[in-house]
Amino acid sequence: AFVTGGAGGIGSETCRRLASEGAHVVVADINMEGAEKTATEINKQYGTERAFAVRMDVTKEEDVQAA
Repeated sequence: AFVTGGAGGIGSETCRRLASEGAHVVVADINMEGAEKTATEINKQYGTERAFAVRMDVTKEEDVQAA
């Protein structure tokens, strides 16, 4: 699953829920520190390499393409 805005609030809870259901999650957010924190917490709870963080600003096409 690819979740934008995954660093906090509804986005991070969505990431956690998807991981709890067995999904591998890309935590995408402009806030890389927050995205990494969410991914680390998911990996600690559900196993390594279940989630990883990507810095992405959805208002910039080049960021979206890179992600």
